[in-house]
Amino acid sequence: MERRPRRYVTLEGYAVEGGLDGPYQPSTCFRPTIALGRHAGPGDADDLWRDYEQVLDLVPAMGFGGVRLNVEWARIEPRRDEVDDAALERYVDVARYAQNLGLGVTVVIVDAAWPAWLGLEAWLLPWVVARVVAQATRVVSSISAASGVVVFSNPQALVDGFLDSSAPPWRRGARVDADLARAQIESIGATLRDDPIVGPKIVASTTSVSVDQPLSQVRSALESECDELYIRSLVRGHGPSASAGLLVRGSDGWRVAAPSELLEVLR
Repeated sequence: MERRPRRYVTLEGYAVEGGLDGPYQPSTCFRPTIALGRHAGPGDADDLWRDYEQVLDLVPAMGFGGVRLNVEWARIEPRRDEVDDAALERYVDVARYAQNLGLGVTVVIVDAAWPAWLGLEAWLLPWVVARVVAQATRVVSSISAASGVVVFSNPQALVDGFLDSSAPPWRRGARVDADLARAQIESIGATLRDDPIVGPKIVASTTSVSVDQPLSQVRSALESECDELYIRSLVRGHGPSASAGLLVRGSDGWRVAAPSELLEVLR
């Protein structure tokens, strides 16, 4: 019998929640270049931090089996060793709400935006390894509704930040540093796979596809052999890590705005 991957839709955290990288808000690795005017930040985005429950209510009818939730580290630990318990509890509530809707929940530990206090060169710094492990343990221990864990949502993008200036640390052609960053990222993954708390929940194989890709590419991704297939994303993003979305927020609340052809393929 052919095994189909679990089809999850992503909630992109930094790009959709609002409340990050603005005045008096938690700062991420994007804050310096936002301040220099090189690109826009996420701003208020669509304020998903307040509306998570409303958008989750729409997921079951769209045919997805669950959600992949980016847990924003900068929001939980805005300053080194200062944990915002209320922010962490908010993620706990969101995951529990999704679980009560019958949805699976996979959490992401590190996405495109990491706390500013880790530094732009975070993936070259040996002391960062222990900090990621501590964050992963904190998140997985707290969010009991999560059945899956992805340590890095896109590790290659972190490495590319040393090669083509497409992401922090905005370097170009730094191949030696890119190799060192890749090795450290892989080391963190290996450490967490052996962790008694995090390891058992790590998703072994994943594939992602964006909702703005051609339908032929979406169909191809749906045929992938993996444990979880991620559709990116549920809500349109803003700022440097923005993505297209299936839902839009209007004056009367949230509604599905994706083309019917795409929705049919996703089902």
